[in-house]
Amino acid sequence: MRFMGPHGGPRIYWDSLMNLKNVEVRKKANVYHDGRVTSRSIITAEGEMKTLGVMLPGVYRFHSEAPETLDITQGRCRVKVADEQEWHEYRAGESFEVPGSSHFEIEVTELMDYLCHFH
Repeated sequence: MRFMGPHGGPRIYWDSLMNLKNVEVRKKANVYHDGRVTSRSIITAEGEMKTLGVMLPGVYRFHSEAPETLDITQGRCRVKVADEQEWHEYRAGESFEVPGSSHFEIEVTELMDYLCHFH
């Protein structure tokens, strides 16, 4: 079964089990929006940059330099990427993509854990 995402591509579903080995974890937290959004940067053995984070309920705006994929591991949110007019809802087990040199708005409706992949 395929589900269509907001940009006509497939809506991505995945299970919550993840196994990352031989990673470097940066001790200093990334803190945004007065501490309502926090994450830790990790670098895989292959040199890929990722962040594991938590967002408290609220509405936030972020800018992206590189393309990003956000996997929602817990909670739910609504997202509006760049200059789109419509909000799209995502929940645990789903992902959304943000193009590089762009921005997105996110409305977190319940405590949200996430994994962000930078491409």
